[in-house]
Amino acid sequence: MPDFVHLHCHTQYSLLDGAADISSLIEKAVKDEMKAIAITDHGNMFGVFEFVKEAHKQKIKPIVGCEFYLAFDRTKREVLPGFGNEDDGSKGKKAFHQVLLAKNAQGYQNLIKLCSLGFTEGMYYYPRIDFELIKQYHEGIIATTCCLGGIIPQHILRKSEEEAEKIFKEWLDVFGEDYYVELQRHGIPEQDQVNQVLLKFARKYNVKVIATNDSHYVNEEDSEAQDILLCLQTNKMASDTNRMRFTNNQFFFKTKMQMQERFIDIPESLDNTMEIVSKIDDLKLKKDILLPNFPLPAGFASNFNFLEHLTWQGANKRYGTVTDSIRERLQHELNIIEKTGFAGYFLIVEDFIQAAKDIGVWVGPGRGSAAGSAVAYCIGITNVDPIKYNLLFERFLNPERVSMPDMDIDFDDTGRQKVIDYVVGKYGKNQVAQIITFGTMGPKTGIRDVARVLGLQLPESNRNPKLIPELAGMTIKKAFLEVKE
Repeated sequence: MPDFVHLHCHTQYSLLDGAADISSLIEKAVKDEMKAIAITDHGNMFGVFEFVKEAHKQKIKPIVGCEFYLAFDRTKREVLPGFGNEDDGSKGKKAFHQVLLAKNAQGYQNLIKLCSLGFTEGMYYYPRIDFELIKQYHEGIIATTCCLGGIIPQHILRKSEEEAEKIFKEWLDVFGEDYYVELQRHGIPEQDQVNQVLLKFARKYNVKVIATNDSHYVNEEDSEAQDILLCLQTNKMASDTNRMRFTNNQFFFKTKMQMQERFIDIPESLDNTMEIVSKIDDLKLKKDILLPNFPLPAGFASNFNFLEHLTWQGANKRYGTVTDSIRERLQHELNIIEKTGFAGYFLIVEDFIQAAKDIGVWVGPGRGSAAGSAVAYCIGITNVDPIKYNLLFERFLNPERVSMPDMDIDFDDTGRQKVIDYVVGKYGKNQVAQIITFGTMGPKTGIRDVARVLGLQLPESNRNPKLIPELAGMTIKKAFLEVKE
């Protein structure tokens, strides 16, 4: 049997339509003795760190990718007229799809750059990039013709072979041997039509073909759950005939045997996935923390010297009389901060908190483990005295297991952006990033939401959640095991 790996996989981080848990996806690949697996979530790389960590844990090679949203011009807030159902209110397709895979560290950095620029420069319905950006950041990247939503398949279907071929040649000129024709077979007539033309292009230009399955859930029987997820994400009822839905139940993570059966007439399309695997470095994404440089005032030799100065100065203001026990606590914390190298971090946080106060932004008193630091209290990061309340510094920064300390700072809603602007202005745009938090549904909320989209009556919708025990860490899986009803 030809060897094969999946190169087009969506996880739960494809936030609208992905229903595949990363660990379950990788577990199935390992069980089927696949040598590698790719992640290609829609328009983002949110799941990449979790994916690479889990792949290494399960001893399979991770391939980092993304299915980008592609516009003709990312700077224009416009849809793609003529490429969608213009009667559905969308006035055409909003963006094409484009799979890109990182070959090496340079390719990974370029994927990150493209992804970020999609959000900062190309956001219109989706975070979009364009071909000009791809040409600029294509080094170390493998590209494919993608799925039916790709720019070339869409031109084949809605324009002409000639126009599609012209674009095909442009992409081939940029990527050369790292450009592949992607074939999918989900039982959709348009795919068969597109595949015939793509195979013609492949033969004419000597481009290799790869077989993929547009995987959005792990097993075939998960299709119903994924369909319900679509209803939840789009706020539609399952009975709505006009809602977004997948064509059939074939968008799952197929085994090697199932893929061989689908592509038995084109065995090289399976073999060529292994060629891509051979081109790809096993990426190690974990890096040492690199903090921005704190600009020291004149007269101080190091970040620690300045932090020490601010601490004793602040201690006199906070406590009036610095007793031996206070001095001992502060010296203990300062020794650990110096040893772990986080003096600059304290100074940066103190700097933007003081700036926030200076421009009239309300700042919270401090919360979380940072409230256990007397140094943070003395320099004005927090307003809770940890010595008075016997709070432990080691919960915040422990020399036995050094990790980046986490200071949770609250600003008022209207002033928050002013603080961000200050930090960007002082430390540079390239030194500042915003992070995302993902909310997940608890078991009771999940059951109620599913009942709602299935159209169950309210008494029935409320009955099952009440059966779930009020215990910490309770999941639906546990509830099924522990509560027979």
